[in-house]
Amino acid sequence: MGGGELMAQVLEFKLPDLGEGLTEAEIVRWLVAVGDVVAIDQPVVEVETAKAMVEVPCPYGGVVTARFGEEGTELPVGAPLLTVAVGAVDSAGITDGGSGTDAPSSAAQAADGTGRPAAPGSSEAAESSGNVLVGYGTGAPAARRRRLRPVPATTAPAAVATVPAAAAAAPVAAASQDGPVAVISPLVRRLARENDLDLRRLTGSGPDGLILRADVERALRTPAPAEPAPARPVAPAAPAKGERVPLRGVRGAVADKLSRSRREIPDATCWVDADATELMAARAAMNAAGAPKISLLALLARICTSALRIHPELNSTVDMEAREIVRLPEVHLGFAAQTERGLVVPVVKDAHTRSAESLTEEFARLTEAARQGALTPADLTGGTFTLNNYGVFGVDGSTPIINHPEAAMLGVGRIVPKPWVHQGELAVRQVVQLSLTFDHRVCDGGTAGGFLRYVADCVEQPAVLLRTL
Repeated sequence: MGGGELMAQVLEFKLPDLGEGLTEAEIVRWLVAVGDVVAIDQPVVEVETAKAMVEVPCPYGGVVTARFGEEGTELPVGAPLLTVAVGAVDSAGITDGGSGTDAPSSAAQAADGTGRPAAPGSSEAAESSGNVLVGYGTGAPAARRRRLRPVPATTAPAAVATVPAAAAAAPVAAASQDGPVAVISPLVRRLARENDLDLRRLTGSGPDGLILRADVERALRTPAPAEPAPARPVAPAAPAKGERVPLRGVRGAVADKLSRSRREIPDATCWVDADATELMAARAAMNAAGAPKISLLALLARICTSALRIHPELNSTVDMEAREIVRLPEVHLGFAAQTERGLVVPVVKDAHTRSAESLTEEFARLTEAARQGALTPADLTGGTFTLNNYGVFGVDGSTPIINHPEAAMLGVGRIVPKPWVHQGELAVRQVVQLSLTFDHRVCDGGTAGGFLRYVADCVEQPAVLLRTL
């Protein structure tokens, strides 16, 4: 073991908070391996949250010394993702080998003179990202780098002599079961490995908790406590037959949200058939003018925002702790989109301020991002009202579950030719079924019926909409 100075710093990068309400993420694919050199803000892992697939950039540049978690593992926010060695490393600090998911190399242990890796926001980092991840600041002032000279093995007895009696009697401690271990010497690591000793269970007697060879030898001499007699096993109930699909990722988020909606929201649904012939004719006339095409969804969204201005009770949420209904000034319109990964609800922000052209463009952008799995958490949060066009699946009606914590959802069925009495005569018209599911706490049936009737009137006679423009 050489006696050179260790100049490297090992920074631990933890899974950041990737968006509103997210508490965990599943590792889908590692983009780097142990030993790879990474640049600042380089994506290092692809994770799937309850809302989207995200590539996570590392705010540090250096050499990857360890990865925590295999592909398919679910990690909570704040759990270690990987460690990165920043700066030059003396040959004395190179580890004697280990797998990519083990604790980091010995260089990792000499990060800040304590045997622990530097904190993510540490001012000792040689260089950090200019971008901001939640929990990772960027403006910390530079501090003087501390240097640690490795402790020679021959000095171990002297160091042990200074250990209090209580520490000598109990070398095994309930240390952290994850993250780097405070060890510098490869010999110490090898001795522990050859004797199947978990270094994470030791309390070091060296400076700042550094684990020395004497600590390992003392732990090997101390007999392990007798294991209590195992309880008599109870035969588990036979699991139900059939394929088991884990409820996680998007599917798990949908399950949690819909279950919560059913538990908390006393919903009711009303519906009406409407003659959409005039709306379809108006759209055809708009699109024949040579300007960018207007989508039917955009026209329905424009009708929704106008109806919400007249009936603001339905653009609200309920605060049960304060026992208040919170009426929201902006309309952030969600729309249901089916993808290969499941149902997602992208949100068009400030929909009440957008024209039909602007709504068409934003619907197209978000729909394409949903198909590519590129929606960000910001694209999927903050909705105040949802428009659900289930007619694209060839069905006429539905009683959808409200997207918690919103207060209402408008459903639109397929538009099909049906016999209809028009101007006193039987005719074939383009008919659509509209449904409104609403939270009965925010309004009564009269308000919900008024909203739905206004929407139907605009569908049947688009000129009604001109009164509110």
